[in-house]
Amino acid sequence: MFTEGVLNVFMERGLSFDGLVGVSAGALFGCGYKSHQQRRGLKCNIRFIGDPKYMGVLQWLKTGNYSSAEYAYHIVPTELEPIDAGAFAEDPMDFYVVCTDVETGEPVYKKISHCDYNGLEWFRATASMPLVSKPVELEGKKLLDGGMSDSIPLKFFQSIGYEKNVVVLTQPKGYRKEPSSFYKLLKLYHRDYPQIAETMRQRHIMYNAEIEYVEEQERLGKTFVIYPDEALHIGRMEQNKEKMLAVYELGRKKGMELLPDILAFLSNKS
Repeated sequence: MFTEGVLNVFMERGLSFDGLVGVSAGALFGCGYKSHQQRRGLKCNIRFIGDPKYMGVLQWLKTGNYSSAEYAYHIVPTELEPIDAGAFAEDPMDFYVVCTDVETGEPVYKKISHCDYNGLEWFRATASMPLVSKPVELEGKKLLDGGMSDSIPLKFFQSIGYEKNVVVLTQPKGYRKEPSSFYKLLKLYHRDYPQIAETMRQRHIMYNAEIEYVEEQERLGKTFVIYPDEALHIGRMEQNKEKMLAVYELGRKKGMELLPDILAFLSNKS
């Protein structure tokens, strides 16, 4: 929701980029940037939260997926709140998503050029959280949420040629992730894929190293980082519409506040 607010400010100002890489929910909200649909991510969440066909405990108990594989990722984006697939395909910005290979625990990077059935499945894969999702099978791989293996893929983007980057984070500056015992549940629930539990056991190490790298690149003037001013008090599967709207507005406010600095950063040729 914070990211959605920031990106909508960018869209209002006609700010374009050569490429975008999104992880998990960041990829879902970033999709609307390439398709030029302001507030689409916000509208979907406000409209369908509470709809048991969209997501919820009953959906998880029935199918093994907290978010409906068919309704949330195919019926909604093609019929009820459709993605402008034509605009998405025509926009020249390169768009990547990050997933995690459950058999190796390694990140998988995929360029998405079309919001066809296969493209939407990649969006589903990057946002399929462990414990509440079944792995998504694509191109011979079994995939889950990209945030487990590469939460902030700045190095990846630099490796494919993007030297000047704007990074949107959803934790305040100085945040560091603590070790979690979450991996113990994963060992039981995803026992056929033991590497996933090991990846999650070390996730805080990966995440904190990536944060330190982002901060280093920020100091060097190669990366512009957008942080919320404080912790966003909102759940991963938030059901409270007022909270969602409030966090969206925080993102808008931050985007407006930093817009002159971002424009100056992007225009600087050094």
